[in-house]
Amino acid sequence: MKELGIYVHIPFCKKKCLYCDFISYSDKKNLIEKYIKKVEMEIENNKNNAKEYEISTIYFGGGTPSYIKSDDIVKILNTIESNYIISEDAEITIEVNPGTVTKEKLKNYYENKINRISIGLQSCNNNLLKMIGRIHTYEQFLETYNLARKVGFKNINVDLMIGLPNQTLEDVKKSLEKIIALKPEHISVYSLIVEEGTPIEEQIEKGNLKLPNEELERQEYWTVKKFLEGLGYKHYEISNFAIKGYESKHNLNCWEQKEYLGFGVSAHSYINGIRYSNTENIEQYLKNAKYIIHEVQTTNTQKKEYMLLGLRKIDGIKISKFKNKFGINPIIEFKDKLNKLSKEKLIEIDLDNIKLTKKGIDLANIVWEEFV
Repeated sequence: MKELGIYVHIPFCKKKCLYCDFISYSDKKNLIEKYIKKVEMEIENNKNNAKEYEISTIYFGGGTPSYIKSDDIVKILNTIESNYIISEDAEITIEVNPGTVTKEKLKNYYENKINRISIGLQSCNNNLLKMIGRIHTYEQFLETYNLARKVGFKNINVDLMIGLPNQTLEDVKKSLEKIIALKPEHISVYSLIVEEGTPIEEQIEKGNLKLPNEELERQEYWTVKKFLEGLGYKHYEISNFAIKGYESKHNLNCWEQKEYLGFGVSAHSYINGIRYSNTENIEQYLKNAKYIIHEVQTTNTQKKEYMLLGLRKIDGIKISKFKNKFGINPIIEFKDKLNKLSKEKLIEIDLDNIKLTKKGIDLANIVWEEFV
């Protein structure tokens, strides 16, 4: 059977972070019960789309999935289990934020087959956490992490952010040292992206906050990379590091152009070469709004997307895999683009790989734009 991933969007938050432009709400708690029922209905209504598939990953993202009752998460999981074929070794992840999770919630997740937890830390500096609108302190994160270990979680990811206003290279180093002491299996490192219309953009435009310059942000990134690789973490994707065997299956499947179904407001799906999503308006979603189709792929657009997604991975694109999937060598298919990127020293090509160089990692967006 073919592999299929499932993503479930939980859009509710205790408080929205100042940098966040995801579809999430801190003022719609009254809609939670109705929303859970709607998601369950959507899961049931889509079971025929997955008849020939086996679910290999399930991912609860947000928003803050840990903000709602753990029993509601279990209800959704039970609905998936009742309507789909789930692989025995399926990776089942939930995102949690300190300040919204208890030992009881964590125990409930673990006892109901969630086997991977992703904790939103962002920084170990409490002043920085407050500045970006996080609701927790480093000490609360530490309590959450230790509770997760106590209830049995053996696969934990920790999120870290770089490129924050007022963040120094020393801040990043101290955060890394504290995180590493806990020995998480996976660490995600994201650069702050200032999205239009967010409160943090307003603060930066007013001059209340100042972003680090490009050189400092690069220093932060390469410091993280060198530090984590030196301790045995594999840098397997632009923003992700893992102990061998603990790479995120859900994300890897997306970067390898495998199919997935998304449930919940604004959730995206990719199946049978069609990319579509639910409405971004929660009230419309609850009223049975129709899907929005974004793309019906041709073979050519699939090839381009495969290149773009594949070049997110540090190991790059296997030429043999591309040939098996599309029946042609990517070096022939994208001769001009690859020659250009190679001359600019943004990619390197060997017998069976096309991957980013050090310069290419720094300028990854320029590389990806060639295949948009």
